[in-house]
Amino acid sequence: MESHMEKIRTVIVEDEAPAREIIKHYLKELDYIDVIAECADGFSGLKTISTLKPDLVFLDIQMPRLSGIEMVEVMTEKPEIIFTTAYDQFAIRAFEFNAVDYLLKPFQKRRFLEAVKKATDKIQSGTGNLKPASELLQQKPENSPPVNRVVVRKGNAINLIPVDQIRFVEAQDDYVMIHHSNGKALKQQTMKFYEDNLPKSDFVRIHRSYIVRVEEIKRIEPYGKDNHIAILQSGDKLPVSRTGYQQLREDLNF
Repeated sequence: MESHMEKIRTVIVEDEAPAREIIKHYLKELDYIDVIAECADGFSGLKTISTLKPDLVFLDIQMPRLSGIEMVEVMTEKPEIIFTTAYDQFAIRAFEFNAVDYLLKPFQKRRFLEAVKKATDKIQSGTGNLKPASELLQQKPENSPPVNRVVVRKGNAINLIPVDQIRFVEAQDDYVMIHHSNGKALKQQTMKFYEDNLPKSDFVRIHRSYIVRVEEIKRIEPYGKDNHIAILQSGDKLPVSRTGYQQLREDLNF
């Protein structure tokens, strides 16, 4: 590789020191890679990536406190990402599905260098991620477990909202507003994502713009001709569509 090429600014986000050492050891062979930071958890990883805006990120999936997947969900920056994972059927299907590169631990050197070369070629030819990283894993594979918390980012602050604190979800253009017990939070996701991934036993879609926790509904009242509204424990009043009303009556005996 010619020396006039700019170095590829790289960040390693990995909670286990031995794995960070192996990555750095393999990268030493590649003089065009410049490791500019290492992070041992997802929170500092996000901060570092948003401050330094690296070209390439090695990202561990299974990290405590904030997983690699959750990090990517709220990452507005556009680095090339190589996910690293101990064998996990679910994660791998997600990546193949979204054509994202991943490495299995323990790393095989040849496969590792291949992944880096592939990422490097994309970065240098300008065909790397043109979209925010949060759009990388838009689709989750079938049979993935329901989400148990939602990660929201405001600037550099990360907020984890447990699903059992969500009262209702409201559509707002390309975003959803999540109303939870401590306030509300905006997230760039679709209503369909929440319809598919919130526990079906607890949440019901009462309208194209609203998904509500069933136990939040105090009562349903008629509203004009043919329409209904749901009155929540909180006093909020939400519209109920015809199909929403049918579902409430049939499945939930309202």
